[in-house]
Amino acid sequence: MSAPGGRLGRYFIETWGCQMNVLDADKTAGALESHGYARAASAEDADVVLLNTCSIREKAQEKVFSELGRLKPLKDRRPGLVLGVCGCVAQQEGAAIFGRAPYVDFVVGTRATRSIPLLVDRLRAGDESARHVSDTALRDDSIEFPYDRIRREIGGAAKAFVTIIEGCNHRCSFCIVPRTRGRESSRDMDDVLDEVRALGAKGFTEIEFLGQTVNAYRDARGRTLGDLLRAAARIDGITRLRFTTSHPAQMTAALMDAMADARPVLCPYLHLPVQSGSSSVLRAMRRGYDRAGYLGKVAALRERIPGLCLGTDVIVGFPTETDADFEETLSLLEEVEFDTVYSFAYSARPGTTAAALGPDLSAELKFGRLARLQGVQREIQERRSRRWVDRDVEVLVEEPNPRRAGGWTGRTPEARIVHFDGPSAPGRLERIRITQSGAFSLRGTMSAGA
Repeated sequence: MSAPGGRLGRYFIETWGCQMNVLDADKTAGALESHGYARAASAEDADVVLLNTCSIREKAQEKVFSELGRLKPLKDRRPGLVLGVCGCVAQQEGAAIFGRAPYVDFVVGTRATRSIPLLVDRLRAGDESARHVSDTALRDDSIEFPYDRIRREIGGAAKAFVTIIEGCNHRCSFCIVPRTRGRESSRDMDDVLDEVRALGAKGFTEIEFLGQTVNAYRDARGRTLGDLLRAAARIDGITRLRFTTSHPAQMTAALMDAMADARPVLCPYLHLPVQSGSSSVLRAMRRGYDRAGYLGKVAALRERIPGLCLGTDVIVGFPTETDADFEETLSLLEEVEFDTVYSFAYSARPGTTAAALGPDLSAELKFGRLARLQGVQREIQERRSRRWVDRDVEVLVEEPNPRRAGGWTGRTPEARIVHFDGPSAPGRLERIRITQSGAFSLRGTMSAGA
């Protein structure tokens, strides 16, 4: 049973989706390693293979079943291989996954992660009663996971994700997150701050707080995200703070004031999903704000934090979206001038109410609108990027540039990607003079004396 060196075996986790999924994978890795497993370089080298899944869009969900099909021959050759499905698709589909892929050994949802190493141990010991177990209970396993057992590697960009809240109490008509992640549950602020201090002591310099609706954070003592930001900004060793993803309805004046107080440690970048520029579509989406309300919050944020850069999410082709609604979305992009936009054609998700609002728009119409929106946004980003040329910026180095020998890639506090050449290493802060700009990245040279 044991692998060489006394280990129980090797595991491999493949992850899709958001930063929270990435952090969930690190927690699962830490749990498995505490049970005696070691990380494998690939599924072919592993004794345990876990697919940590995303279901926010239909294409992401289908990638999971495509990967399961690819893994079936490996499972056929090695019946002792343990194959599990975790994350949002597991939460959404539950035991139905066994119907499409009966060779999957177990399914564990987003908030039942403590089951994973226990099920793996039982299956590896030959316990057939553990086969085809589906645990999708909405517990707090993930948010209560001991932070000192998360498998993190210092390196990369010396950046760490920290979950502060899970779940969502909103009921947006298009969104599956409340079904896959459950209702909001916040960590105690003191526990979060202990984790941030421990990360700073290990050499992590940038912290990003995570939650499906991160600005809804409120612990049992009533402490809010604003309180957390002010306290975290004073921790030794932490030079950058970020948080994502925020809901506009919880972007209060009090939080904006706290963001200003947490500067300059708090980075001048905020991801604030708008989804549509049309108030009528926003009502149909049940977003809890209208166009004017969103624009008012953008103005208030930029008043408090001059130079704030904004990112957003936009859905085009929502069932009720007319040509006039779409034009309002384009005009909102021009008015706000986002630095980053993640845009998607609407796709109906199981268990949501948007599909009942009317017939789905044609693929030709949806993807035509998407292409037009992306063209408009590209021009905005190219225009906004040009303002960085001939300026010195601070770059936190993330990794070698895969397309250029001797090159590096990192990010500014405003989340702008920067490519440059010269001697450096992941986790270092460099002063870079920007020489070229594009819609999606900047290029520069190391400043004299850097």
